[in-house]
Amino acid sequence: MINRRSFLILSAAALAACKTGAEVLKLSGSTMGTTYNVVAIPGSARVDEKALDAAIKTALAEVNVQMSNWDAGSEVSRINAAAANEPMALSPALAGVLRAADDVHHASAGRFDVTVGPLIELWGFGSTGTASHVPADADVAEALARTGQERMLTLTGDTLTKSVSGAEIYLPAIGKGHGVDRVAEAVRGFGLTDFMVEIGGDLYASGRNASGLPWQIGIESPVAGDRALHAVANATDLGMATSGDYRNFFEDGGNRYSHIIDPATGRPILHKTVSATVLTESAMMADAWSTAMLVLGRERGMEIAEERGLAVVFIDREPGEGFTTATSSHYASLQA
Repeated sequence: MINRRSFLILSAAALAACKTGAEVLKLSGSTMGTTYNVVAIPGSARVDEKALDAAIKTALAEVNVQMSNWDAGSEVSRINAAAANEPMALSPALAGVLRAADDVHHASAGRFDVTVGPLIELWGFGSTGTASHVPADADVAEALARTGQERMLTLTGDTLTKSVSGAEIYLPAIGKGHGVDRVAEAVRGFGLTDFMVEIGGDLYASGRNASGLPWQIGIESPVAGDRALHAVANATDLGMATSGDYRNFFEDGGNRYSHIIDPATGRPILHKTVSATVLTESAMMADAWSTAMLVLGRERGMEIAEERGLAVVFIDREPGEGFTTATSSHYASLQA
């Protein structure tokens, strides 16, 4: 499914880039079940556009070979199929992603967890079903027993050991951001410093747009079926990601259940925070932290954001059809 946030982000960036009439490179395609877009301002750099396009596609192919949960031959799929207590050597890239996942897992009191795949599938938000009804309590309990990042996975250097044979790693909430970073690395390899890479709404913005200003990125209004902008953030040399509960959900018995699963309860989040946007040093960390912040909710999430100096925007649903926005102090300083 294409994440429509990508079009909001790309249009804002492209409009800013075109103001001066400077040359702008635009490359796009499909990956990870969504789309990717790269916008770059070459300036004085001489860029072979076909070679750049090939390098981008190579980077994305490598990420999929390592981290795709939908490719039975990928590195992560082989790990998921492995038996318990069998040390497995990881590629440096996957080991780095799992170390980052561990960092966010511990810092978020377990609210970011790469072993939640059984719960996502149970609730119908995975690759094998369509979300339509609330599962039985016993089924939630059974799936919950098969999750738990700290309990299921032990990462020592670049070696991973699973404590349970059925334990699985599920990477969409961090792998997409990692893919953005890998593409950004490929783009830098061509001497480009002013560019933006976006995959399905996760992005990294480097340098400035053609107007010499920070890239301006739209934060979408958290209303199903609405593509309006709720706010605009300036991003320079930062990764950015938004997690929301308003695109992928189902209704049952008059209640709405989103795809954002709390690993502590095994159920979709119930609090009033509907969107969390994070800007940080990489798209990978922004991707993971935006999920963690949405699961945590504004109150606890803001405490952690202030403790760790994270730039976060929370949007809460209020009675009726209104929304309130709260930002961390580090976000406010980046926008000053």
